Amino acid sequence: MVNTRTDYPVLVIGLGRFGAATAGELDRLDHEVLAIEQHPQLVQKWADRITHVVEANATSMEALKQLGADQFGAAVLAVGDSIESSVLIAANLVDLGIPQIWAKAMSHSHGKILERIGVHHVIYPEREAGERVAHLISGAMLDFIEFDENFVIAKLRPPRVIQSLPLSQSQVRTRHKVTITGVKKVGSPFDYATPDTVIEPSDLIIVAGSSQAVEHFSSLD
Repeated sequence: MVNTRTDYPVLVIGLGRFGAATAGELDRLDHEVLAIEQHPQLVQKWADRITHVVEANATSMEALKQLGADQFGAAVLAVGDSIESSVLIAANLVDLGIPQIWAKAMSHSHGKILERIGVHHVIYPEREAGERVAHLISGAMLDFIEFDENFVIAKLRPPRVIQSLPLSQSQVRTRHKVTITGVKKVGSPFDYATPDTVIEPSDLIIVAGSSQAVEHFSSLD
């Protein structure tokens, strides 16, 4: 069952760059966070920056039980230096019945193993960051988020073909197969786009559509 609460405690295992960033941001968002790290130097490094940090080996089911890991609504498995450790910890988290398990994978095969064990969300931080940078470099996009294999949202400057026209006249969706969902005027926050919204050269726009369509749209003059 998917946990729809937003105030559940979160267990973060591994305090490398990815794990520490995740734990720190969750802490900042006022989640109850328990971070587990087996390397003393990392425990010491983050003890003053994350509210609850303990030194323990999460490959041990007994250690997890002693820490009350089964009482957490979500777990983030951020161990990245050993596939074997990652798989063992993931199996422990699944056996504990944690409702939402997010795990970092170092390769496609590693991710497949995690999925088969029962991990709910497999994350590929390095690959996803690389793909995002490639899209930003190859087009005129200022930001890029991929939600599915073929659906993306991007922030960009408006191409000249839609400037100084209401969206209803530029017929963006019909001609370019993308939808402009938001517009930011100079000195104003982002707002929803409507058919009457006139897109100016100085605007920033949020565009949604297939990866191919958004990339093509962002490359228009």
